[in-house]
Amino acid sequence: MTSKIRPSKGAPYARILGVGGYRPTRVVPNEEILKHIDSSDEWIRSRSGISTRHWAGPEETVAVMSLEAGGKAIADAGLAPEQIDAVVVSTVSHFRQTPAVATEIAHRLGAGKPAAFDISAGCAGFGYGLTLAKGMIVEGSAEHVLVIGVERLSDLTDLEDRATAFLFGDGAGAVVVGPSQEPAIGPTVWGSEGDKSETIKQTLPWDVYRTTPVPGGEGPEPRPMAADIRYPAITQEGQAVFRWAVFEMAKIAQNALDEAGVAPEDLDVFIPHQANMRIIDSMVKTLKLPESVVVARDVETTGNTSAASIPLAMERLLATGKAKSGDTALVIGFGAGLVYAATVVTLP
Repeated sequence: MTSKIRPSKGAPYARILGVGGYRPTRVVPNEEILKHIDSSDEWIRSRSGISTRHWAGPEETVAVMSLEAGGKAIADAGLAPEQIDAVVVSTVSHFRQTPAVATEIAHRLGAGKPAAFDISAGCAGFGYGLTLAKGMIVEGSAEHVLVIGVERLSDLTDLEDRATAFLFGDGAGAVVVGPSQEPAIGPTVWGSEGDKSETIKQTLPWDVYRTTPVPGGEGPEPRPMAADIRYPAITQEGQAVFRWAVFEMAKIAQNALDEAGVAPEDLDVFIPHQANMRIIDSMVKTLKLPESVVVARDVETTGNTSAASIPLAMERLLATGKAKSGDTALVIGFGAGLVYAATVVTLP
């Protein structure tokens, strides 16, 4: 039976046209973290490679940071906000269940009435958003898509947890994805391992704070706010996550290179999720990347910013001249879920 649906008329390929980033004003050194945990600057640096991170102030909301990064990405792409057809925001730290923060961002940017939605894919969120944007452009439902990774992980940090108190930072990174006449975003290798979902998680669900009756009488009984209930935070099983990231994610990164038809020696830049310097260095070794490959190590001064880490690192490499427009870059994100996404891109 012949389909009555007209074929889509999208672009043959998609590419990143512009990039932007925003780091909060406040810089937090390890010494400030050490006020709350029994550790040392040397231990934190040796375990994570982190010396400082940025924490957002009261006015630096998820939306405000996204506006700053998104506006820069649009300008870098040489576009006007009204040329954006869709806004995709990846975050785990926007605390309103609805509406999506993407709609507020689109409105405040002056983008008109684009499609706008949030996704939750943890530290792989930027890769998921990039893949969705590519699909929209190739199938013809959008010409220009703004993809934002943004986090205020300081809101979900337990300063008394010695294993995680020093890890997380805040910030926003964004890219504009548009049409291309040649391949500039390779196939995405992505997936999940839900059997490991307990290794990185929020300590408590939000409904433990419910103090009002549940409609229909179903569900847990409401109770007064208990003084012994700590605010939810992100926790992780450090060794399990480290082993998974080093051994399994190196395989995913290699698969992304293979799918794109790019050999390690033809790569210019490697931008992994900025989780931990030891993980980054181990992946470089496992992948046998040549010394000529520029490796993003933004984690040292930015910390782990989850969905924001890859675009923030990309923006800094380009801004400092360590990477240049037209370079071929391998990007991979991995984190809570456990989820992952890797692809090869041409830098804007």
